[in-house]
Parts: sequence; C-alpha cells; structure tokens
Amino acid sequence: MFEPVIAPSGTLLGLLQRGRGDGTLHALTAPRSEALAALTHCVTRDPRHDWQVENRSLYYARLFLDLNGELDEIEAHLFDAEDAFDTDESRTGLALAVLGHLASYGRRDALELLRRYAATGSNWTWALDELALRDDDAGLRALAAPVLARFADDAEGRAELAAVVRDAFEPRPWRLWAEDPRDYISARVRAAHETGCFDRWQRQMRPSGPRPGWSVRAVFDWAQQGLDRGAALHVPAARCLAAVAGPEDRPEILRAARQGGDGARCTALRYLADGDDPDTLDLIEGAVDDGTAVVVEAAADAFERMRSDAAVERARRWAGRPDLLGAAAGRVLACRGGTQDKDLVLGALREAVRGDGCDAPTLATLVDGAGRLGIACAAPVLRHVYRETASSHLRGRCASALAATDTSFATGFAVECLWDCEETTRELAARHAETGDARVVERLRRLAADPAEEAEVQTAVRSRIGTDPAPM
Repeated sequence: MFEPVIAPSGTLLGLLQRGRGDGTLHALTAPRSEALAALTHCVTRDPRHDWQVENRSLYYARLFLDLNGELDEIEAHLFDAEDAFDTDESRTGLALAVLGHLASYGRRDALELLRRYAATGSNWTWALDELALRDDDAGLRALAAPVLARFADDAEGRAELAAVVRDAFEPRPWRLWAEDPRDYISARVRAAHETGCFDRWQRQMRPSGPRPGWSVRAVFDWAQQGLDRGAALHVPAARCLAAVAGPEDRPEILRAARQGGDGARCTALRYLADGDDPDTLDLIEGAVDDGTAVVVEAAADAFERMRSDAAVERARRWAGRPDLLGAAAGRVLACRGGTQDKDLVLGALREAVRGDGCDAPTLATLVDGAGRLGIACAAPVLRHVYRETASSHLRGRCASALAATDTSFATGFAVECLWDCEETTRELAARHAETGDARVVERLRRLAADPAEEAEVQTAVRSRIGTDPAPM
C-alpha cells in the first residue's frame, strides 16, 4: 500500500482524512456535493497510516447517514477491474467496514453491496466478516455456494479451504454452512474444519526455536541466525536467556554485550536491562557509541524499558544527546520522571516536533508525559500537534494531555472531540466538554441513544446527562 497523501489540516478533505470532529461539523455546513466528494475520497482511498490503531469506519458511516449519501462511487471502487489485480485488503477494507456500519444502521443498499462483494470480490473474507455480524441466516446461507466455488475440489483447493476456515475471524457463516441441508455444502465445510483442527495440532506438536537445555551460546547463535535472515529475534532470545542462564554465565553475557556479534550483543543488552544489572547503563552507552545501527537501536530500546531510579538519573544526563539514546532518555523521563524533569520533557517534545514533524513516532510517549506532569506551557505545542497530525491515535493522546494542561480545553477542543473518529477521544470529550454549548447537549444525547456507540462512551455520556436520553 502506498503512503497516503494527506491534505492540509485547514481543508475539508484534510479534516475528514484525519477523522477530526471538525471534519463532520464542516461537512454538515458545506455544499452537499462537496462534502460527499471529500467523504467518498476518504472511504475509497484509506487515509490511515496504521489501520490497526486508527478508526475511521464508524466516523465515515455516520457522516454518510447525516448527508444521506449515495453508494455509487463506493460500488464502483469495489467492483472496479483493479480488484482482480490488487488483492491487498487495504484497497477495499475501509470501504467494506463503512458498508458494515451502514448495514447495521438499516441501509439495505449497503447490505446488498456487501453480499455481492462477498460472492465475487477479491477481499471477500472481510466482507463475509462484516456480514457475519449483521446479516440474517438466510442471507449468509445464500453465500455458501459462491464462496465454496472459489476453491477447487482437489487436494490444493481442499487445503486452501481448510486454511480459510481455520483462520476465519468470524466463524458464524462457517458454522451455518456446516449444518447446511445441502450435503455438497455441509460435507465440504465439515471436512475443511476437521483438516484445519488437525493442521493446528500438528503445528503445536512441531514447535520451532529454543529447546530446554540450550546453552547461553546456543541462544546467542539462534539470535544471530535470525538476524542473518532479516528477522530480529533478540527480544525472544533474551527471554530464552533468562530461562537458561545462571550466575556462572554472567561473564560470558557481559562479554557479548561489549563486543559480541550483533545478534548476541542485542540479546545480551536486552537481557541485562530486563534484569537491572548494575553494569547495564554503561554497556548501553558503549553500544550506542560504537555499535552498528541494529545494536544502537536495540540498546536504546533496552534502556527505555528500564525502571530503576538509576535509569531515570542517567536519563537526566542523556536527555540532551542528539541521537537515539537522547530521544529514549526523553521518553524515559516522560514516563517515569518527576516534576523536576518538566523542562527536559518539554524540550524533548519541542525538539521532536521541530525535527520530525507532527507524526514523529516518539511523540506519543512525550505527549503522554506532558499530560502526566501537567506541563501547562506545553499546551501550545500540544494544540499544534492535535491540529496537524494525520494520526487519530496520536490526536487522542494530545486531547488527553490538553485536558490536563489547557484550561480552555472544555470549551475548545473537547467540543469537537465529541464527533471524533476515535471512541477513546469521544469518551474523554464526553467527560470534559462544557454543556453550556447547545451543540454539546444535543451531541451527548445522540451518542447515548446510538446503538453503534461504544459502551465506554455511553457510560461517560450518561454520567453527564442522566439515563433518559432523547431519541436520535
């Protein structure tokens, strides 16, 4: 999947791509055709950098309902000829998830699109999962024949079918089909289920990796072998080392941490850091000074995991370093520092934004730290990151930090957060938004009555307005 192109934050498209509450509010006042064009653009060109931690589907589905939007462009996107060649689920996953929410709101056209795509589309498993949650038994049974027709009735086809049944995210359709009165349907599904269970048992009986009785050297060799083939195994290797190493092995582990091969050095540093060994901090500093890029990254990561007072004190010394260790030190202080570290954390936050922009990976921890330490003068930076970041996950963390540092939050960003794409951000807004704003009261009532809303959000809403919300 190509990196999404995000429009400026001041445009309607940019707001909708980011999933900001202001995106919905602006779309509802913009010309309908313009709003629908921007909305459809987002649904058919997933704007998320990481779909595993960012939500958009319910946000876009609600706006489709509010605009009474047609699904013609989504249909064209799903059934485009490209679907036969680009089978990556990222091309169609967001559109299918939006259709799933629309179907749950009673949009029959969305349900029919999901059924058609499940029967003929390349990302049919995603569509089937959406239907498993929302379609009736009759609708799912009608899909049995076209779905099974995808798999040849030979050894290879039966193996592929068994793998799909075994790995199904939502098992409901397969359970229905296993009980189908048509023998040619139910027999194939039951056989695939039995084969999948047997395959899982075989994998469990043939585990790979370290075995009881391995030596420290064997664990180091295993970590290096993984690195040689492009797999970083030093984290599981460090756990294995904790199981096999004794006090008599400490000299060998220290040698590996100082001058071992990359696999052994990364493993040893991680093991020593997890055990708060007294020599760890000096070894980490040495590794950052003379190690390869792989070792430097592993050393900084190992340091960031340390919980001791000595690690926090060393972080105060390292926080100004212009390297990975300095960045890790800033995050350590953000997580475990005290009020005396406010300036260092604020400096790290400003430097991260100035150097790497509002989507820098390090920002999440620093933003949390600014909120935890109540750094009031960090509010301008937090507001800037809130507006500009393309990550709705990071924006939610900024909102939480602003709630702790910005006295204007309740009457400012908290109001728009009630329409945010992230449920945790909506929950935060429900607890903080100033109810003197008429929009806030109406939005709280809608969230309380919306069956698609998360339980945590509704609990927060009802703590503000009582338990008798007006209908949507």
